[in-house]
Amino acid sequence: MADIVDTAVNAGSFTTLVAAVKAAGLVDTLKGAGPFTVFAPTDEAFSKLPEGTVDGLLKDVAKLKEILTYHVVSGKVMAADVSKLKTATTVQGTDVKIDASSGVKINDSTVTTADVPTDNGVIHIIDTVLIPA
Repeated sequence: MADIVDTAVNAGSFTTLVAAVKAAGLVDTLKGAGPFTVFAPTDEAFSKLPEGTVDGLLKDVAKLKEILTYHVVSGKVMAADVSKLKTATTVQGTDVKIDASSGVKINDSTVTTADVPTDNGVIHIIDTVLIPA
């Protein structure tokens, strides 16, 4: 298996996320031992953001890092575990809301594919970028 970053690169649908992780200097962290749970927005999810948002974030490394770490939870949290939770504390420091009543939603984002295995954690693919309050 590959680590979180290589898995995202190999999938081909996370080019914006991978570029953001590189710009924020988080590659080494997400290639580290972990384990990590990453709620990974697709390129399509990033395209839903207002025009210019991604370019603006790529220039504001502190804000970019805050948003990206809001997509990461320490530990390997599989879908079966997520469905029992109401919140999860992110690496950024604040909680995301979890609603498993009909599929799984993380805040306002839907998990489209759960439990993508990596050798240092797990990826859950989401359809909307998570923005901390």
